Amino acid sequence: MPLDGRSIVVVTGGTGFLGSAVCQRLLDAGAEVHVAWLHEEERDRFPHADRCTMHQVELTDESAVEAFYGAFDAPWASIHIAGGFAMGPIDSMTLADFEAMHRMNTVTAFLCCREAVRSMRRGGNGGRIVNVGARPAVEPAGGMLAYTTSKAAVTSLTQCLAKEVLDDSILVNAVLPSIMDTPANRAGMPDADFDAWPKVEEVAAAIEFLASPDNALTTGTLLPVYGRA
Repeated sequence: MPLDGRSIVVVTGGTGFLGSAVCQRLLDAGAEVHVAWLHEEERDRFPHADRCTMHQVELTDESAVEAFYGAFDAPWASIHIAGGFAMGPIDSMTLADFEAMHRMNTVTAFLCCREAVRSMRRGGNGGRIVNVGARPAVEPAGGMLAYTTSKAAVTSLTQCLAKEVLDDSILVNAVLPSIMDTPANRAGMPDADFDAWPKVEEVAAAIEFLASPDNALTTGTLLPVYGRA
């Protein structure tokens, strides 16, 4: 990934397990990494805080996201990992539950995509946008309707935007991980076959390629990163 320290890369949700792996790869490649965080515990546990520029941002707040991206001089790439997960049957789901998932996943992706495009267009040098969807967005399962539909919206947003900004040399893609091998997922599913799950480092490698100048052609793609599960 030919980044030389002058390439600004924005990562939302960069303080989580996947985000930390993505930031590690970007830093090793020489990128200037800017990470959006919200809660103090996120920043405190992030192992790369001393090497990244940290920004406290509420990503569902339109004005806050506008100000966040407005401070950059044309980022090369914007990677959107921030989001949330919840399960529950539809008969116990409230409208607030449903809307919360869409705000955490769809609204944050929309606002960050929009502001990334505005900033990249100001620079005039193109760029890369990578969203994080999920396997259930294309292979729905029961019991997670709010989450699945919010991630399906992210995949549609990705493909629609890819068409809209192609003439600006902005390539837009999404990765679709299945259940990733994290300590939290292991604790929640202790009887699962952990070896079948994709590692966060493997998903991060896919994101790195899509966000890099080496990706000169791929856009509008929903890249499955499923492991053997």
